Amino acid sequence: MKILLLEDNKKLNSTIKKRLELKGYKISSFIDGQEALDNITEGFSCFILDINVPNIDGITILKKIRTYYSDVPIIIISATVELDMIKDAYDLGCSEYLKKPFFIDELEIKIEKLCQIKDEKIIFDENCFFDYKSSTISIDNELIRLTKKERLLMNLFLTKKNQVITYNAIENYVWEGSFASIDSIRSLVRRLRKNLKKEYIETVVDTGYIFTCI
Repeated sequence: MKILLLEDNKKLNSTIKKRLELKGYKISSFIDGQEALDNITEGFSCFILDINVPNIDGITILKKIRTYYSDVPIIIISATVELDMIKDAYDLGCSEYLKKPFFIDELEIKIEKLCQIKDEKIIFDENCFFDYKSSTISIDNELIRLTKKERLLMNLFLTKKNQVITYNAIENYVWEGSFASIDSIRSLVRRLRKNLKKEYIETVVDTGYIFTCI
């Protein structure tokens, strides 16, 4: 899973990054708000934002993220005790708030809860699973490597198993904020279906898709 971390305290930034990488997460870390903002459309599954950072504050970035992703988890970490600012964060779509100082274990627990991460391997049935760590699908002991867009689509489906994923949600997440035609999305889904070999992906007419598995 790919996570964006924005924290201007270099020591804390490094500590969080190292701990989360030990869990197998891919971390893109920033200490500058503008640099983080420039990278928010890079297909992240979770955002961790400090509020008071150089150039552009975390609340502004939170608001911008929500124009691209309506439901990707966003965790605010901050030393602020200003209730109005905390309320604004939640009103704009903050998923969780952690007040500094905090234990890194607390942050790990919130990430796992918000992203519904139970295992590195997601089992579809007894002969098929997706490995988050290597971004590969195993079917009847055959290992299938996915392209970047196939991998992002697979990640999106698995964070929303058995739920309707709209064309718009796929466009925002997989194409990272760039335009994608319905034909392009359908073509990508066809390729992923071919790799999966079984009918896990159900079409919802004029809306999007549902990924059905255990």
